[in-house]
Amino acid sequence: MHGDTAGVARLPMGGGRRLRVSERRAWLLCTLLFFATALSFLDRQVLSVLAPQITAEFGMSNAVYSRVVFMFVLSYTVMFSLGGRLMDAMGTRLGLAISVGIWSVASAAHGFANGPWMLGASRFVLGVGEGACFPAATKGAVEWMSVKRRALAVGFANGGSAFGAVIAPPLTVWWTGLYGWRAAFYATAALGMLWVVAWFAAFRGVEAGNAVQSRTGVSFGALLRRREMRRFMAARFFFDPVFYFYMFWIPQYLSRERGLSLVEIGNLTWIPFFALGVTNIAAGRVSDQLVSRGWTPRRARITLMLGAAMLTPASWLASTAGTAQMAIALMSVLMFAHGIWIANYITLIGDTVRPEEVGTAVGLTGTCGGVAGMLSNLIVGPAVDASGFAPVFLVSAVLYPLAWIILATGGRARRES
Repeated sequence: MHGDTAGVARLPMGGGRRLRVSERRAWLLCTLLFFATALSFLDRQVLSVLAPQITAEFGMSNAVYSRVVFMFVLSYTVMFSLGGRLMDAMGTRLGLAISVGIWSVASAAHGFANGPWMLGASRFVLGVGEGACFPAATKGAVEWMSVKRRALAVGFANGGSAFGAVIAPPLTVWWTGLYGWRAAFYATAALGMLWVVAWFAAFRGVEAGNAVQSRTGVSFGALLRRREMRRFMAARFFFDPVFYFYMFWIPQYLSRERGLSLVEIGNLTWIPFFALGVTNIAAGRVSDQLVSRGWTPRRARITLMLGAAMLTPASWLASTAGTAQMAIALMSVLMFAHGIWIANYITLIGDTVRPEEVGTAVGLTGTCGGVAGMLSNLIVGPAVDASGFAPVFLVSAVLYPLAWIILATGGRARRES
Protein backbone atom coordinates (compact mmCIF):
# COMPACT_ATOMS: atom_id res chain seq x y z
CA MET A 1 0.00 0.00 0.00
CA HIS A 2 1.36 3.38 -0.98
CA GLY A 3 0.73 6.93 0.08
CA ASP A 4 -1.96 9.25 -1.23
CA THR A 5 0.14 10.20 -4.23
CA ALA A 6 0.42 6.65 -5.53
CA GLY A 7 -2.01 4.35 -7.26
CA VAL A 8 -4.20 7.26 -8.30
CA ALA A 9 -7.54 6.39 -9.85
CA ARG A 10 -10.28 8.61 -11.16
CA LEU A 11 -13.76 8.50 -9.66
CA PRO A 12 -16.89 9.78 -11.41
CA MET A 13 -18.44 12.59 -9.36
CA GLY A 14 -21.55 13.33 -11.33
CA GLY A 15 -22.07 16.08 -13.85
CA GLY A 16 -19.16 14.77 -15.93
CA ARG A 17 -16.28 15.54 -13.53
CA ARG A 18 -13.97 12.94 -12.05
CA LEU A 19 -12.10 12.72 -8.77
CA ARG A 20 -8.48 11.79 -8.29
CA VAL A 21 -8.17 9.25 -5.47
CA SER A 22 -5.32 7.09 -4.23
CA GLU A 23 -5.59 3.38 -3.58
CA ARG A 24 -5.35 4.04 0.15
CA ARG A 25 -8.21 6.54 -0.06
CA ALA A 26 -10.20 4.05 -2.12
CA TRP A 27 -9.91 1.44 0.63
CA LEU A 28 -11.00 4.03 3.20
CA LEU A 29 -14.11 4.70 1.12
CA CYS A 30 -14.76 0.97 0.75
CA THR A 31 -14.52 0.64 4.54
CA LEU A 32 -17.23 3.27 4.87
CA LEU A 33 -19.28 1.33 2.31
CA PHE A 34 -18.87 -1.72 4.57
CA PHE A 35 -20.32 0.25 7.49
CA ALA A 36 -23.14 1.58 5.30
CA THR A 37 -24.29 -1.91 4.32
CA ALA A 38 -23.92 -3.01 7.95
CA LEU A 39 -26.13 -0.12 9.06
CA SER A 40 -28.73 -0.99 6.44
CA PHE A 41 -29.19 -4.49 7.87
CA LEU A 42 -28.98 -3.27 11.46
CA ASP A 43 -31.66 -0.65 10.88
CA ARG A 44 -34.08 -2.98 9.10
CA GLN A 45 -33.80 -5.69 11.77
CA VAL A 46 -34.53 -3.53 14.82
CA LEU A 47 -38.27 -3.79 14.21
CA SER A 48 -38.06 -7.57 13.79
CA VAL A 49 -36.28 -7.93 17.12
CA LEU A 50 -38.73 -5.63 18.89
CA ALA A 51 -41.87 -6.90 17.13
CA PRO A 52 -43.32 -8.81 20.14
CA GLN A 53 -43.09 -5.75 22.37
CA ILE A 54 -44.30 -3.23 19.79
CA THR A 55 -47.20 -5.31 18.48
CA ALA A 56 -48.38 -5.89 22.05
CA GLU A 57 -48.20 -2.18 22.90
CA PHE A 58 -50.07 -1.14 19.75
CA GLY A 59 -52.54 -4.05 19.87
CA MET A 60 -51.48 -5.23 16.41
CA SER A 61 -52.44 -8.63 15.04
CA ASN A 62 -49.99 -10.72 13.02
CA ALA A 63 -51.89 -9.76 9.87
CA VAL A 64 -51.46 -6.04 10.59
CA TYR A 65 -47.80 -6.55 11.41
CA SER A 66 -47.28 -8.41 8.12
CA ARG A 67 -48.66 -5.38 6.26
CA VAL A 68 -46.19 -3.12 8.06
CA VAL A 69 -43.35 -5.41 6.98
CA PHE A 70 -44.71 -5.52 3.43
CA MET A 71 -44.46 -1.72 3.18
CA PHE A 72 -40.69 -1.99 3.55
CA VAL A 73 -40.34 -4.88 1.10
CA LEU A 74 -42.45 -3.03 -1.48
CA SER A 75 -40.51 0.25 -1.45
CA TYR A 76 -37.17 -1.53 -1.08
CA THR A 77 -37.81 -3.70 -4.13
CA VAL A 78 -38.88 -0.77 -6.30
CA MET A 79 -36.04 1.46 -5.12
CA PHE A 80 -33.42 -1.15 -5.89
CA SER A 81 -33.86 -0.22 -9.56
CA LEU A 82 -34.72 3.44 -9.16
CA GLY A 83 -32.03 3.93 -6.53
CA GLY A 84 -29.43 2.28 -8.70
CA ARG A 85 -30.41 4.59 -11.56
CA LEU A 86 -30.06 7.61 -9.26
CA MET A 87 -26.60 6.47 -8.16
CA ASP A 88 -25.50 6.40 -11.79
CA ALA A 89 -27.00 9.85 -12.38
CA MET A 90 -25.78 11.57 -9.19
CA GLY A 91 -22.59 9.69 -8.41
CA THR A 92 -21.88 7.50 -5.39
CA ARG A 93 -20.58 10.28 -3.13
CA LEU A 94 -23.72 12.42 -3.09
CA GLY A 95 -26.23 9.70 -3.91
CA LEU A 96 -25.30 7.39 -1.04
CA ALA A 97 -25.16 10.26 1.44
CA ILE A 98 -28.75 11.16 0.53
CA SER A 99 -29.77 7.52 0.75
CA VAL A 100 -28.32 7.00 4.24
CA GLY A 101 -29.78 10.33 5.35
CA ILE A 102 -33.27 9.31 4.23
CA TRP A 103 -33.23 5.94 5.94
CA SER A 104 -31.76 7.44 9.13
CA VAL A 105 -34.64 9.92 9.32
CA ALA A 106 -37.03 7.03 8.71
CA SER A 107 -35.40 5.05 11.53
CA ALA A 108 -35.97 7.94 13.92
CA ALA A 109 -39.60 8.19 12.76
CA HIS A 110 -40.22 4.64 14.02
CA GLY A 111 -39.52 5.93 17.52
CA PHE A 112 -42.32 8.52 17.20
CA ALA A 113 -44.89 6.02 15.93
CA ASN A 114 -48.13 5.75 17.91
CA GLY A 115 -49.75 3.00 15.88
CA PRO A 116 -49.47 0.75 12.84
CA TRP A 117 -50.18 3.49 10.28
CA MET A 118 -47.18 5.63 11.26
CA LEU A 119 -45.09 2.51 11.73
CA GLY A 120 -45.96 1.38 8.21
CA ALA A 121 -45.24 4.81 6.76
CA SER A 122 -41.86 4.88 8.51
CA ARG A 123 -41.14 1.42 7.18
CA PHE A 124 -41.98 2.50 3.63
CA VAL A 125 -39.57 5.44 3.78
CA LEU A 126 -36.89 3.19 5.28
CA GLY A 127 -37.16 1.00 2.18
CA VAL A 128 -36.95 4.07 -0.08
CA GLY A 129 -33.62 5.01 1.50
CA GLU A 130 -32.14 1.51 1.78
CA GLY A 131 -33.06 0.42 -1.74
CA ALA A 132 -30.11 2.31 -3.21
CA CYS A 133 -27.53 1.07 -0.70
CA PHE A 134 -26.25 -2.06 -2.41
CA PRO A 135 -26.23 -0.65 -5.95
CA ALA A 136 -24.25 2.28 -4.54
CA ALA A 137 -21.81 0.06 -2.63
CA THR A 138 -21.17 -2.06 -5.70
CA LYS A 139 -20.84 0.95 -7.98
CA GLY A 140 -18.33 2.62 -5.69
CA ALA A 141 -16.18 -0.49 -5.33
CA VAL A 142 -16.17 -1.09 -9.09
CA GLU A 143 -15.31 2.55 -9.87
CA TRP A 144 -12.47 2.85 -7.40
CA MET A 145 -10.67 -0.45 -7.84
CA SER A 146 -8.78 -2.03 -10.72
CA VAL A 147 -10.06 -5.34 -12.05
CA LYS A 148 -7.36 -7.19 -10.06
CA ARG A 149 -8.79 -5.94 -6.75
CA ARG A 150 -12.42 -5.49 -7.75
CA ALA A 151 -13.92 -8.69 -6.35
CA LEU A 152 -12.31 -8.17 -2.94
CA ALA A 153 -13.54 -4.57 -2.83
CA VAL A 154 -17.08 -5.55 -3.87
CA GLY A 155 -17.21 -8.43 -1.40
CA PHE A 156 -15.87 -6.25 1.40
CA ALA A 157 -18.24 -3.36 0.71
CA ASN A 158 -21.30 -5.60 0.56
CA GLY A 159 -20.10 -7.89 3.35
CA GLY A 160 -21.02 -5.38 6.02
CA SER A 161 -24.64 -6.48 5.64
CA ALA A 162 -23.94 -9.87 7.19
CA PHE A 163 -22.18 -8.34 10.18
CA GLY A 164 -25.07 -5.92 10.63
CA ALA A 165 -27.37 -8.94 10.77
CA VAL A 166 -25.10 -10.60 13.35
CA ILE A 167 -24.98 -7.67 15.79
CA ALA A 168 -28.57 -6.45 15.39
CA PRO A 169 -30.33 -8.79 17.88
CA PRO A 170 -27.97 -8.49 20.89
CA LEU A 171 -27.35 -4.77 20.35
CA THR A 172 -31.05 -3.98 20.03
CA VAL A 173 -32.00 -6.02 23.11
CA TRP A 174 -29.22 -4.44 25.18
CA TRP A 175 -30.06 -0.85 24.20
CA THR A 176 -33.80 -1.38 24.65
CA GLY A 177 -33.19 -2.79 28.11
CA LEU A 178 -31.38 0.40 29.06
CA TYR A 179 -33.55 3.09 27.45
CA GLY A 180 -36.71 1.53 25.98
CA TRP A 181 -37.67 0.41 22.48
CA ARG A 182 -38.11 3.90 21.02
CA ALA A 183 -34.52 4.77 21.93
CA ALA A 184 -33.29 1.83 19.84
CA PHE A 185 -34.62 3.52 16.70
CA TYR A 186 -33.19 6.88 17.72
CA ALA A 187 -29.79 5.26 18.26
CA THR A 188 -29.68 3.70 14.78
CA ALA A 189 -30.72 7.04 13.29
CA ALA A 190 -27.85 8.77 15.11
CA LEU A 191 -25.39 6.18 13.81
CA GLY A 192 -26.59 6.86 10.27
CA MET A 193 -26.09 10.59 10.61
CA LEU A 194 -22.60 10.06 12.02
CA TRP A 195 -21.85 7.91 8.99
CA VAL A 196 -22.90 10.73 6.63
CA VAL A 197 -20.50 13.12 8.38
CA ALA A 198 -17.66 10.58 8.13
CA TRP A 199 -18.50 9.93 4.46
CA PHE A 200 -18.14 13.55 3.42
CA ALA A 201 -15.02 13.93 5.57
CA ALA A 202 -13.43 11.00 3.74
CA PHE A 203 -13.57 12.97 0.50
CA ARG A 204 -11.77 16.01 1.91
CA GLY A 205 -8.66 16.86 -0.06
CA VAL A 206 -9.68 14.73 -3.02
CA GLU A 207 -8.89 16.67 -6.16
CA ALA A 208 -11.09 17.10 -9.17
CA GLY A 209 -9.27 15.86 -12.24
CA ASN A 210 -9.25 17.42 -15.68
CA ALA A 211 -10.73 14.34 -17.32
CA VAL A 212 -14.33 14.66 -18.33
CA GLN A 213 -16.61 11.67 -18.59
CA SER A 214 -19.47 11.65 -21.02
CA ARG A 215 -22.64 11.08 -19.03
CA THR A 216 -25.23 10.12 -21.54
CA GLY A 217 -26.73 7.79 -18.96
CA VAL A 218 -28.34 4.45 -19.64
CA SER A 219 -32.00 3.59 -19.87
CA PHE A 220 -33.63 0.55 -18.35
CA GLY A 221 -34.70 -0.44 -21.85
CA ALA A 222 -31.14 -0.31 -23.18
CA LEU A 223 -29.94 -2.66 -20.45
CA LEU A 224 -32.89 -5.00 -20.82
CA ARG A 225 -32.16 -5.41 -24.51
CA ARG A 226 -28.81 -7.01 -23.65
CA ARG A 227 -28.96 -10.79 -23.42
CA GLU A 228 -26.33 -10.96 -20.68
CA MET A 229 -28.33 -8.52 -18.55
CA ARG A 230 -31.44 -10.65 -18.91
CA ARG A 231 -29.42 -13.65 -17.78
CA PHE A 232 -28.29 -11.79 -14.66
CA MET A 233 -31.90 -10.93 -13.85
CA ALA A 234 -33.20 -14.45 -14.50
CA ALA A 235 -30.47 -15.98 -12.33
CA ARG A 236 -31.26 -13.64 -9.45
CA PHE A 237 -34.96 -14.41 -9.76
CA PHE A 238 -34.10 -18.02 -8.95
CA PHE A 239 -31.47 -17.68 -6.22
CA ASP A 240 -32.71 -14.68 -4.23
CA PRO A 241 -35.77 -16.50 -2.78
CA VAL A 242 -33.37 -18.82 -0.93
CA PHE A 243 -31.79 -15.88 0.87
CA TYR A 244 -35.20 -14.37 1.62
CA PHE A 245 -36.28 -17.73 3.07
CA TYR A 246 -33.26 -17.82 5.35
CA MET A 247 -33.82 -14.21 6.41
CA PHE A 248 -37.52 -14.47 7.26
CA TRP A 249 -38.34 -18.11 8.02
CA ILE A 250 -35.44 -19.79 9.86
CA PRO A 251 -36.51 -18.57 13.34
CA GLN A 252 -39.99 -19.92 12.62
CA TYR A 253 -38.49 -23.24 11.51
CA LEU A 254 -36.34 -23.54 14.64
CA SER A 255 -39.33 -22.77 16.84
CA ARG A 256 -41.92 -24.94 15.08
CA GLU A 257 -39.92 -28.01 14.05
CA ARG A 258 -36.97 -27.91 16.45
CA GLY A 259 -38.83 -26.66 19.53
CA LEU A 260 -36.28 -23.98 20.43
CA SER A 261 -37.04 -21.08 22.73
CA LEU A 262 -36.58 -17.45 21.69
CA VAL A 263 -33.31 -17.25 23.63
CA GLU A 264 -32.01 -20.44 22.01
CA ILE A 265 -32.94 -19.13 18.57
CA GLY A 266 -31.10 -15.89 19.27
CA ASN A 267 -28.03 -17.83 20.37
CA LEU A 268 -27.90 -19.78 17.09
CA THR A 269 -29.25 -17.71 14.22
CA TRP A 270 -26.28 -15.33 14.06
CA ILE A 271 -23.92 -18.17 13.09
CA PRO A 272 -25.03 -18.60 9.44
CA PHE A 273 -24.82 -14.84 8.88
CA PHE A 274 -21.34 -14.74 10.33
CA ALA A 275 -20.32 -17.42 7.83
CA LEU A 276 -21.86 -15.31 5.09
CA GLY A 277 -19.92 -12.22 6.11
CA VAL A 278 -16.58 -13.99 6.20
CA THR A 279 -16.93 -15.65 2.81
CA ASN A 280 -18.35 -12.52 1.19
CA ILE A 281 -14.95 -10.93 1.72
CA ALA A 282 -12.69 -13.97 1.40
CA ALA A 283 -14.28 -15.08 -1.88
CA GLY A 284 -13.51 -11.72 -3.43
CA ARG A 285 -9.88 -12.09 -2.46
CA VAL A 286 -9.64 -15.56 -4.01
CA SER A 287 -11.34 -14.35 -7.18
CA ASP A 288 -8.86 -11.48 -7.51
CA GLN A 289 -5.93 -13.87 -7.00
CA LEU A 290 -7.16 -16.02 -9.87
CA VAL A 291 -7.33 -12.95 -12.11
CA SER A 292 -3.79 -11.99 -11.06
CA ARG A 293 -2.64 -15.44 -12.14
CA GLY A 294 -3.94 -14.89 -15.64
CA TRP A 295 -7.54 -16.10 -15.46
CA THR A 296 -10.06 -13.90 -17.21
CA PRO A 297 -12.40 -12.16 -14.75
CA ARG A 298 -15.41 -14.05 -16.10
CA ARG A 299 -13.71 -17.44 -15.76
CA ALA A 300 -12.65 -16.68 -12.18
CA ARG A 301 -16.12 -15.52 -11.10
CA ILE A 302 -18.03 -18.33 -12.84
CA THR A 303 -15.71 -21.05 -11.53
CA LEU A 304 -16.05 -19.92 -7.92
CA MET A 305 -19.82 -19.64 -8.33
CA LEU A 306 -19.91 -23.23 -9.57
CA GLY A 307 -18.11 -24.35 -6.43
CA ALA A 308 -20.62 -22.43 -4.33
CA ALA A 309 -23.59 -23.93 -6.19
CA MET A 310 -22.27 -27.43 -5.53
CA LEU A 311 -22.37 -26.74 -1.77
CA THR A 312 -26.01 -25.61 -1.64
CA PRO A 313 -27.56 -29.12 -1.37
CA ALA A 314 -26.54 -28.81 2.28
CA SER A 315 -29.77 -26.86 2.61
CA TRP A 316 -31.75 -30.06 2.07
CA LEU A 317 -29.61 -31.94 4.59
CA ALA A 318 -30.35 -29.25 7.19
CA SER A 319 -33.99 -30.29 7.28
CA THR A 320 -33.05 -33.91 7.99
CA ALA A 321 -30.32 -33.21 10.59
CA GLY A 322 -30.63 -35.00 13.90
CA THR A 323 -30.18 -31.91 16.09
CA ALA A 324 -30.89 -28.21 15.86
CA GLN A 325 -27.17 -27.50 16.20
CA MET A 326 -26.37 -29.75 13.24
CA ALA A 327 -29.14 -28.08 11.23
CA ILE A 328 -27.61 -24.68 11.95
CA ALA A 329 -24.19 -25.99 10.90
CA LEU A 330 -25.61 -27.16 7.57
CA MET A 331 -27.50 -23.88 7.09
CA SER A 332 -24.16 -22.16 7.66
CA VAL A 333 -22.75 -24.17 4.76
CA LEU A 334 -25.42 -22.71 2.50
CA MET A 335 -24.76 -19.19 3.74
CA PHE A 336 -21.03 -19.84 3.32
CA ALA A 337 -21.80 -20.76 -0.28
CA HIS A 338 -24.03 -17.72 -0.72
CA GLY A 339 -21.17 -15.48 0.38
CA ILE A 340 -18.95 -16.93 -2.35
CA TRP A 341 -21.78 -16.73 -4.85
CA ILE A 342 -23.01 -13.18 -4.25
CA ALA A 343 -19.54 -11.61 -4.11
CA ASN A 344 -18.69 -13.05 -7.52
CA TYR A 345 -22.16 -12.54 -8.99
CA ILE A 346 -22.15 -8.82 -8.17
CA THR A 347 -18.56 -8.44 -9.37
CA LEU A 348 -19.43 -10.21 -12.62
CA ILE A 349 -22.06 -7.56 -13.25
CA GLY A 350 -19.39 -4.91 -12.70
CA ASP A 351 -17.11 -6.74 -15.14
CA THR A 352 -19.84 -6.81 -17.77
CA VAL A 353 -21.34 -3.32 -17.85
CA ARG A 354 -19.70 0.11 -18.01
CA PRO A 355 -18.91 1.89 -14.70
CA GLU A 356 -21.66 4.46 -15.29
CA GLU A 357 -24.18 1.61 -15.67
CA VAL A 358 -23.27 -0.45 -12.59
CA GLY A 359 -25.81 1.09 -10.20
CA THR A 360 -28.67 0.68 -12.66
CA ALA A 361 -27.66 -2.87 -13.58
CA VAL A 362 -27.30 -4.07 -9.98
CA GLY A 363 -30.54 -2.31 -9.11
CA LEU A 364 -32.45 -4.11 -11.86
CA THR A 365 -31.24 -7.50 -10.67
CA GLY A 366 -32.09 -6.59 -7.06
CA THR A 367 -35.64 -5.64 -8.02
CA CYS A 368 -36.00 -8.90 -9.92
CA GLY A 369 -34.81 -10.82 -6.85
CA GLY A 370 -37.10 -8.81 -4.59
CA VAL A 371 -40.15 -9.62 -6.70
CA ALA A 372 -39.19 -13.29 -6.58
CA GLY A 373 -38.75 -13.01 -2.82
CA MET A 374 -42.22 -11.56 -2.36
CA LEU A 375 -43.80 -14.23 -4.56
CA SER A 376 -41.90 -17.05 -2.88
CA ASN A 377 -42.96 -15.89 0.57
CA LEU A 378 -46.58 -16.17 -0.54
CA ILE A 379 -45.85 -19.79 -1.46
CA VAL A 380 -43.72 -20.74 1.55
CA GLY A 381 -46.46 -20.06 4.10
CA PRO A 382 -49.10 -22.40 2.63
CA ALA A 383 -46.42 -24.98 1.79
CA VAL A 384 -45.20 -25.07 5.38
CA ASP A 385 -48.76 -25.33 6.72
CA ALA A 386 -49.47 -28.25 4.37
CA SER A 387 -46.20 -30.21 4.43
CA GLY A 388 -43.75 -28.64 6.85
CA PHE A 389 -40.41 -27.11 5.95
CA ALA A 390 -38.79 -30.11 4.24
CA PRO A 391 -40.10 -29.34 0.72
CA VAL A 392 -38.91 -25.73 0.99
CA PHE A 393 -35.42 -26.84 2.01
CA LEU A 394 -35.40 -29.30 -0.88
CA VAL A 395 -36.26 -26.62 -3.44
CA SER A 396 -33.68 -24.25 -1.97
CA ALA A 397 -31.02 -26.91 -2.57
CA VAL A 398 -31.41 -26.85 -6.36
CA LEU A 399 -31.96 -23.16 -7.15
CA TYR A 400 -28.32 -22.06 -7.11
CA PRO A 401 -27.24 -24.78 -9.59
CA LEU A 402 -30.12 -23.71 -11.82
CA ALA A 403 -29.05 -20.06 -11.59
CA TRP A 404 -25.45 -21.06 -12.41
CA ILE A 405 -26.57 -22.84 -15.58
CA ILE A 406 -28.40 -19.69 -16.66
CA LEU A 407 -25.27 -17.57 -16.19
CA ALA A 408 -22.74 -20.07 -17.52
CA THR A 409 -24.53 -20.54 -20.81
CA GLY A 410 -24.28 -16.81 -21.53
CA GLY A 411 -21.61 -15.09 -23.59
CA ARG A 412 -18.36 -13.64 -22.36
CA ALA A 413 -18.39 -10.51 -20.23
CA ARG A 414 -18.47 -7.33 -22.27
CA ARG A 415 -15.84 -5.49 -20.23
CA GLU A 416 -12.99 -7.23 -18.46
CA SER A 417 -10.61 -4.33 -17.95
